[in-house]
Amino acid sequence: MKDQKTTLEAFRSLAPIEPRELVGLWQGRGTPAGHPLDGVLENLGWFGKRFNLDRRADPLLFRAGERHLVAINPKWIPIRLALRLHAVGRTRAARNLFSYLLRRLRARGPVASVQTDVFAGVESAVMVYDHQPIVDHFRRIDENRVMGAMTITGDERIYFFELERIQES
Repeated sequence: MKDQKTTLEAFRSLAPIEPRELVGLWQGRGTPAGHPLDGVLENLGWFGKRFNLDRRADPLLFRAGERHLVAINPKWIPIRLALRLHAVGRTRAARNLFSYLLRRLRARGPVASVQTDVFAGVESAVMVYDHQPIVDHFRRIDENRVMGAMTITGDERIYFFELERIQES
């Protein structure tokens, strides 16, 4: 497992990406780097993110069965409490409870905006959550993969993740 500093250096070494280049469906996975949420999203069935042409996005897509994705509205998730109780988020009980709550957390449309901003000295695409103090910063790994760095206002730790473009049928 890498640490925050090493992973941030790797992120900084990557090229910026424009918001229009993110349009589409992306499958995600965490990059363990010593953040409290490492492994939590995967345990809960996180699939990834979807970016739309109008610069709106579904920041949290979860699996609901084999072939169905549900976009949730993170405004119902107490992020500070989730950070404190992160160990619970990796349990089977949390996974079962979350699958039960998934439909109640469903978003009624995109709940984040895509724009550009400067992070780690470089202007690149970011996704700003509508009702949470969260910003996902993106850098290009290659044509079909990006690295993300999720920041939460008031918390110096960064949750790192990778997204891979999915060809929608």
